Amino acid sequence: MSDLALIAIASPPFVDATSVLDACRKAETGGATAVQVRFKRASAAAILSIATRLVDELAIPVYINDRADVAVAAGARGVHLGAEDIAPAAVREFAPRPFRIGVSVGTDDEAEAVAGADVDYWSIGSVYRTGSKADAGEPIGIRGFRALARRAPPRVPVIAIGGIDATNIREVLEAGADGVAVISAIFGAPDVERSTRALKDVVEAVGSNRPA
Repeated sequence: MSDLALIAIASPPFVDATSVLDACRKAETGGATAVQVRFKRASAAAILSIATRLVDELAIPVYINDRADVAVAAGARGVHLGAEDIAPAAVREFAPRPFRIGVSVGTDDEAEAVAGADVDYWSIGSVYRTGSKADAGEPIGIRGFRALARRAPPRVPVIAIGGIDATNIREVLEAGADGVAVISAIFGAPDVERSTRALKDVVEAVGSNRPA
């Protein structure tokens, strides 16, 4: 299974610098295939401290939101870039492969902007309405997800994000998502490990029915 199959996004207000390691350990035990650190308002030093602890303590890959410099310094697997962040080409100049770059895609214009970029996955959404990201905008729905996914270059995985939980994860996977990225349905749940495992079970079930 790809390490992009179930990305657990650790983000305030569900976790903070004190609780993030324990929460991510529980997500890992539950079956998360990667962790993404999303601390939008934290300083570079604070994010580096969090990222370094996670890289040292977790067996699954760690991605850092926005800050490619911090991701490299922490030894993270990669960085996730938004439309307003540094361009992927600029990151590649100081972070060659196997360092990974993921990008957010939520509109046709954003898809056009990264269509020829050297990136490792597209994170498409927000598919459903979400309260976890203030800048998520209106949900694009399954139809919007499919339309943007068709614009991804061949062999670039497409990850669904935004409002994904146990009630709709099967729908996005059956719509063609190669994986999902989840915030509140994991870290906002009373039992992080159990909630992650429930999502992982669906990922595995849908994946087992796909042609090899």
